[in-house]
Amino acid sequence: MSGSEDEECIPELVPAEITKVPVTVITGFLGAGKTTLLNYILTEQHGKRIAVILNEFGEGSAIEKSMSIGQSGELYEEWLELRNGCLCCSVKDNGVQAIENLMKKKGKFDYILLETTGLADPGPIASMFWIDEELCSDIYLDGIVTVVDAKFCLQHLLEQKPDGVINEAVSQVALADVIIINKTDLVNDEELNDLRAQLSSINSVARRMETQQAQVDLPQILDLNAYDGRSRSSVDEIFNSKGNQNTAGGSHHLDKTVTTVTFEVEGSLIKAALNEFMDTVLWEKVTNPGGNTMDILRMKGVTSIVDCPRRVIVQAVHELYDRQETTLWEESEQRMNRLVFIGKNLEKETLQNLFMMKVEEQTSNSGSS
Repeated sequence: MSGSEDEECIPELVPAEITKVPVTVITGFLGAGKTTLLNYILTEQHGKRIAVILNEFGEGSAIEKSMSIGQSGELYEEWLELRNGCLCCSVKDNGVQAIENLMKKKGKFDYILLETTGLADPGPIASMFWIDEELCSDIYLDGIVTVVDAKFCLQHLLEQKPDGVINEAVSQVALADVIIINKTDLVNDEELNDLRAQLSSINSVARRMETQQAQVDLPQILDLNAYDGRSRSSVDEIFNSKGNQNTAGGSHHLDKTVTTVTFEVEGSLIKAALNEFMDTVLWEKVTNPGGNTMDILRMKGVTSIVDCPRRVIVQAVHELYDRQETTLWEESEQRMNRLVFIGKNLEKETLQNLFMMKVEEQTSNSGSS
């Protein structure tokens, strides 16, 4: 048989379709209602096959009594399959081992919720699931949901920390894609309005919900697609966000070093210039006019790249960032870059001027070529 005939006999390979499982990180300060939220999800008849990884328990939890955690200090976990289709797991580590073991049960669930400890900064945990190549073959980070206690949240936000240390409660709010204000029945209208203003001063991009007993509509916290730019509102929320730096009402004693900053710049820039800008603000760091280092906790933006017909969504958590091409620019549409930063010691003009310099460098280079 000739070589050409051999080639004709080779069957065409069809790539297998891989269905990834979304992971939502549930965070919030001690007593905010994270476990109440997860217990609600685990016991409601919602028809979803959700795997819940509990990293911390409230006393008297009925679910806790069904499990064992730790014997002689070593990691021990037990999976409990519930009647409503959910799976539940208790772990002592940060959830990576549990995720890896859970993926062996793939097919029994279609969503993962991971609860962090109340004192945890969700950034490193979210980053781990966002960029881990092996895990990312099976899962993807869907979003961060932060539960806050309407009665005591301001008290946690006001807690003084050593210089250079970001308050954990502030970090949890800053990194949130959705903020659930829980226990609203325990505060009056004035207290609730004050809390709303303070949360907006830290993170004006996150969607907010207000609840009692952490009872939420699951579609409001699931399938956010907060990190891939594919959600129906991901571009809109960036363009509708308001960076109200140092303008929030309410208590004047709140540390204003963590804020939201937003700016717009017309035009397009080359991909290398965008990378250089991101490297500078995330890795090399930039100082504000007061001489303080700007520390980026979360960043998202819509950018216009030269010779790219689509909008490019840029996402960052701490020092990690990624780009995703999304919807097409209209032919008659003005190309625009809109970036939203949430972080410490941010100063709008410094960030905007640095970005504009990159756009102008591209314009200058194009004119001289």
